[in-house]
Amino acid sequence: QVTGYLDDCTCDVETIDAFNNYKLFPRLNELLESDYFRYYKVNLQKPCPFWDDSSHCGMRDCAVQPCPSDEVPDGIRSGSYKYSEEANNLAEECEEAKRLGAVDDSLSKETREAVLQWAQHDDSSDSFCEADDIHSPDAEYVDLLLNPERYTGYKGPDAWKIWNSIYEENCFKPQNVKRPLASGRGQTFYKWLKGVCVEKRAFYRLISGLHASINIHLSARYLLQDTWSEKKWGPNVTEFQQRFDEVLTRGEGPRRLKNLYFLYLIELRALSKVLPFFERPGFQLYTGNQSQDAGMKHLLLEILHLAKSFPLHFDENSFFAGNEKEAAKLKEEFRLHFKNISRIMDCVGCFKCRLWGKLQTQGLGTALKILFSENLIERMPESGPSYGFQLTRQEIVALFNAFGRVSTSVKELENFRNILQNMR
Repeated sequence: QVTGYLDDCTCDVETIDAFNNYKLFPRLNELLESDYFRYYKVNLQKPCPFWDDSSHCGMRDCAVQPCPSDEVPDGIRSGSYKYSEEANNLAEECEEAKRLGAVDDSLSKETREAVLQWAQHDDSSDSFCEADDIHSPDAEYVDLLLNPERYTGYKGPDAWKIWNSIYEENCFKPQNVKRPLASGRGQTFYKWLKGVCVEKRAFYRLISGLHASINIHLSARYLLQDTWSEKKWGPNVTEFQQRFDEVLTRGEGPRRLKNLYFLYLIELRALSKVLPFFERPGFQLYTGNQSQDAGMKHLLLEILHLAKSFPLHFDENSFFAGNEKEAAKLKEEFRLHFKNISRIMDCVGCFKCRLWGKLQTQGLGTALKILFSENLIERMPESGPSYGFQLTRQEIVALFNAFGRVSTSVKELENFRNILQNMR
């Protein structure tokens, strides 16, 4: 039932489906299975900053299996951990290079420079996410391929409380305007949404799209059979219909799915804009395996060029385009609201859901940071440090994995469409 044009865009659902499912998705999947993108460092022990919550999901599918450190490639371990203290504490570029040289002579000059750039850049002023303290003793590497996002059984009041907090307190919404299905007064909500500026409307739609995407993953990788001999995961059509069917959701489901496509366009646009950052010769996806690293950079650039070739990109120039002072104030509000949402992820009681929630919000936050840094990206020198604009390894891994999740959702929708058609 979700077809045609999307609000606030010139793009339609069919164009995205064809582009994603047959061109982009297969390549992106290959990239995300590589060593550079599968290891994500995360602190899952941070306490919830908003309410006292010690209730953790006790079900085994909620657990996250961290990696023993010797399984993580050396290049990733050294790049994101060993050098950070040295690099952050030294002011002069050449001093840093000398010091790094003393730390590890086995790294090539380009690698040392790349490591330096990751390490020295921790400027939260342009960040849309609360930075996870990856240098904390509680932070661990997680192999995302061994901890896939899927249904864990985490639902009910605890899960509802998280989403409620996100929508009610962080989507620019006045208290008296009730969310659809919260009290059956959806029309008032959409009247309000139509009346607000394009940025606030976009903010709500991004969060709703993220929510829809996560719900598709849970429906597509549902625990269908759990016996002592085997566990079987697969698509659960009933679960999918409860969340998205037009009749069962009183017209709400198709709107949620359109918001998923809107999220896809925003993240795709960010990938097309960040191409110059990755194209620089000094940038490498460093894991320590030279031939694999070169191959993955080649695949990464292929994906970014493909993203750039998409014919109906979202035009982000409509964002924050009014009065300069007002625009700056609104942009800052936008950033702080989103930062708050990234902090709420530390309140999720299921560790696997927390892992993927943190990763996907950081990925979307990184996409927004890219879209708001267009001028800095254009002014980047071809070689040497890009002082104005920088991405840490964490941000890069989150950006591509988050887009991978949205891309997977669009692909899974096609699968559910086919299943439902065959059932008719």
